[in-house]
Amino acid sequence: MRLDHRFRWALYAVFGVLFVTGAAWLVADQLKQGDRADLWQTTGAYLLMIHGGAAMLMLMLIGALVPVHLLRCWRARKNRLSGSAMATANAVLIVTAFGLYYAGSDAIRPWMSVVHMWFGLALPILIAVHIVLGRRSGPS
Repeated sequence: MRLDHRFRWALYAVFGVLFVTGAAWLVADQLKQGDRADLWQTTGAYLLMIHGGAAMLMLMLIGALVPVHLLRCWRARKNRLSGSAMATANAVLIVTAFGLYYAGSDAIRPWMSVVHMWFGLALPILIAVHIVLGRRSGPS
């Protein structure tokens, strides 16, 4: 059950921004300990602002994706395993993002950061697998 090309490319574009800004923030966060720390601190702050804005757009897109893609494919018994993995990964990213932004606890924040980072870095692989398996399952 292919998505409308405009909706699909909006998902790809927003995901791309999320991935690039998240990965770039990881680099900037490591570099803020060395020379030019102020530059990397400022760069990291801007990257997080863009990442957060893109995340808000992605929440809207995921909300639209549920009725037009997820529920239809589930009922048609198409691509359930990778679709479930996608839904789970996105749910983990949403919950950990909420925790990173709103949790004041120093005990859970580092754990949420690691989980968010690994799920975010793994998501491109999950997306690629989901697309390949979906296309192999035939037209609908």
